[in-house]
Amino acid sequence: MAATLTCSAELAPLFGANVTGGLEAVNYICNQFTTVNNKFIDTGYAIDTTYLLFSAYLVFSMQLGFAMLCAGSVRAKNTMNIMLTNVLDAAAGGLFYYLFGFAFAFGSPSNGFIGKHFFGLKDVPNSDAGYDYSNFLYQWAFAIAAAGITSGSIAERTQFVAYLIYSSFLTGFVYPVVSHWIWASDGWASAFNTDNLLFGTGVIDFAGSGVVHMVGGIAGFWGAFIEGPRIGRFDHGGRSVALRGHSASLVVLGTFLLWFGWYGFNPGSFNKILVPYAEGQFYGQWSAVGRTAVTTTLAGCMAALTTLFGKRWLSGHWNVTDVCNGLLGGFAAITSGCSVVDPWAAIICGFVAALVLIGFNKLAEKFKYDDPLEAAQLHGGCGAWGIIFTALFAKKKYVNEIYPNKAGRPHGLLMGGGGKLLGAHVIQILVIIGWVSATMGPLFYILHKFKLLRISPDDETAGMDLTRHGGFAYAYTDEDESKNGGIPLTKIEPTASA
Repeated sequence: MAATLTCSAELAPLFGANVTGGLEAVNYICNQFTTVNNKFIDTGYAIDTTYLLFSAYLVFSMQLGFAMLCAGSVRAKNTMNIMLTNVLDAAAGGLFYYLFGFAFAFGSPSNGFIGKHFFGLKDVPNSDAGYDYSNFLYQWAFAIAAAGITSGSIAERTQFVAYLIYSSFLTGFVYPVVSHWIWASDGWASAFNTDNLLFGTGVIDFAGSGVVHMVGGIAGFWGAFIEGPRIGRFDHGGRSVALRGHSASLVVLGTFLLWFGWYGFNPGSFNKILVPYAEGQFYGQWSAVGRTAVTTTLAGCMAALTTLFGKRWLSGHWNVTDVCNGLLGGFAAITSGCSVVDPWAAIICGFVAALVLIGFNKLAEKFKYDDPLEAAQLHGGCGAWGIIFTALFAKKKYVNEIYPNKAGRPHGLLMGGGGKLLGAHVIQILVIIGWVSATMGPLFYILHKFKLLRISPDDETAGMDLTRHGGFAYAYTDEDESKNGGIPLTKIEPTASA
């Protein structure tokens, strides 16, 4: 209505006072302009919502990637178990994130520690807070990704009830609190908090190297540490024994699915695409989205190649599983700064991420720590490096475009922005480690004390598919089983030479 009145006031003098029907013509023209303007506004909302929903679908597809990666990385006798836990992460995580998680993360207005509105999506959509159903779906996909990381660390030896308990607690409380700190507009460390920015900058963890990957990795570390290594992982002399996964094909398939989903994970974290940085210009947020996809790609590619040659030098083999883990380590690292660094910096990020992963794996062997998917080393270690990397290489121009709520905020140390952003990011790392350790560590310890965490040695030796899930993931028979009605597989003896 105000826009119509302004239009009428500006247009009426052009018709003159003596023009017959001039006022009616002015009102008609202004009403048409208002209608067209509203259509453009509606179209903008529709484009941004469609972009966010499509990104949510991509991130959710990463669950399939996690499932394939996990299945290929464990022994065949535990395949059904690890696949079921991945389904459970999504299902239990969906319910608990709906009831509690989204409210704890984004329930604004609230305090700097935890949200307190939108339980069970009450009052959503909410135009004041700027949240619609698409926001919930996107954030839920992130929450279950954190839970999926943890499940990889404790694979092949964990009771099913423990998965139910930890997954619900992680997605319903632990992860949402951290995401509130960093991503909510009133979080104490959020770069979107206009009232009280940490060190005058807040934390720039754009898509979650800390919020998602460190949370999932540290939770997985405590689970695997309290459980102890799998039977046979280290011999009586303490030497490492490789318990290799049963399918490199599934590992590669899962890696490519995760790579594909990461294009929703990182570029999708803009939430909106139709945001011009200057009117009528070729360059806008759509360009930043493309740059983010490029930095994500380059970091992963560099990490993969560095791991390939690094592991070749260390072990003498070209190992596809190691290369896949290196690739994912590069993605986990670039996730924090993907939107605020140049492509050349992403190459540095991937190179160092591969070295971090190799180094943490060496430490894990030395201290007899067993993580079947290297999840704690990959997501926890490379995620922490990604947070430091962002504080070093964040570019002033990109930071001001993506976080415009404060002009001249500090940026990367090596880009001339001073050390304030680095200080904020060091605090983020320490606080995430402390929070996840203080919540997930006691939870796993309590489960351990009540004998709800680890399966029995006999069940672990036989395999969880047979002892806990009623059969193997793969159907096959041998000659002994054929006596009980199975299909016989006949051995073919070599023919004697004439």
